[in-house]
Amino acid sequence: MTALQIASLMIVLAGMFGAINYFFLRLPASIGILVVALVASLALMGLDFLAPQLHVSAGIRPLVTELEFSDTLLEGMLGLLLFAGSLHVKLSDLRAQAWTVALMATVGVGLSTAIAGIGLHLVLGVPLLVALVFGALISPTDPVAVLGVLREANLRKSLETQIAGESLFNDGVGYVVFLFLIGLAFPHEAHGEASIGSALILFGKEAIGGAALGFALGWLVFQMMKRIDDYPLEVLLSLGLAFGGYQLAVLLGVSGPIMAVVAGLLIGDVGVKYGMSQITREYLNAFWKLIDEILNALLFLLIGVEVFAITFDMDAILAGMLGIALSLTARLAAVAVPVMFLSRWQKRKRDVIPIMTWGGLKGGISVALALSIPENEWKPLILTITYIVVLFSIIVQGLTIAPLAKRLDREQELL
Repeated sequence: MTALQIASLMIVLAGMFGAINYFFLRLPASIGILVVALVASLALMGLDFLAPQLHVSAGIRPLVTELEFSDTLLEGMLGLLLFAGSLHVKLSDLRAQAWTVALMATVGVGLSTAIAGIGLHLVLGVPLLVALVFGALISPTDPVAVLGVLREANLRKSLETQIAGESLFNDGVGYVVFLFLIGLAFPHEAHGEASIGSALILFGKEAIGGAALGFALGWLVFQMMKRIDDYPLEVLLSLGLAFGGYQLAVLLGVSGPIMAVVAGLLIGDVGVKYGMSQITREYLNAFWKLIDEILNALLFLLIGVEVFAITFDMDAILAGMLGIALSLTARLAAVAVPVMFLSRWQKRKRDVIPIMTWGGLKGGISVALALSIPENEWKPLILTITYIVVLFSIIVQGLTIAPLAKRLDREQELL
């Protein structure tokens, strides 16, 4: 199939599954599409047991592989999704939570990587460096999943900013850690020698370079918007910033995700305040909200059908259950250590640690990174564990974070 035919099929399926969810399940839109896509995929796989002569999975699996989930997300959709998400996070709110966000996105990612990786190594015997690769790819919270759920959870502003801010930045940091560990675990795939020095250089180039590029491009587009009073053109400029800026970051070898976040923060705060008319603000917000919703639907559909690329057996499913436990334990440490450290200077409510732990959803980024691991004997196991963790995170945690937040809020009011 051509790329246009595949894209058309995905859009049709997203619309159909969204309608099924709307009429029957009534789940949050993205999660509902994921659930329907997963059930449909499992039903088709079940036909192999009822009528093995049909070879249903064998016919569909090449099409799913042709989707190239990893490249589609990391080099296509992610820039638009991050830009759209960061447009609605205000710099003033983010500054008030800067230390919390910074520590969770750096120290938290490191702690989580170590705990999840060492745990996998000790329990399943996965080589330590390969296990740490798993720890790195499962540690970042997925901004797409997190921001989608936050719209339903109705959290207080400070807590929402902490979760959203962390999710927007920790995937960039986690990706740098992932690349470094890939270089250690699979040196024949690495470009150059992996060392602490090379890790610092990689972090500086990816993270600092991405932030600098995002600020420079965002400021340039803001200056143009100030001098233009034509909302279709200004919306087009913002789309060019998200699309072109991300691809330029990839070309320059700096972090595309961090570029998109920084540019989105600048346009969504400074640009909206000082560079746009009221009608431009309305159209810009409506356009990017629509882009966000459509791409979210497509991404969650892709996660649902990606089950055809996963190898399942009872041992792998049990390993996935272990992965869920390790992921939650690692997430708890990533949240609790920075929060408890900062509690000396900042007063925190009791619900911060449980909500940020349970609300730290994993998503498509983790699956995409797992798919990008070089071929080796441990890749199928890591991919299966990652997929099970992501499904549990989006479906179980995603559907229960709002009730959990409301219950903890009521308990605090009674104290």
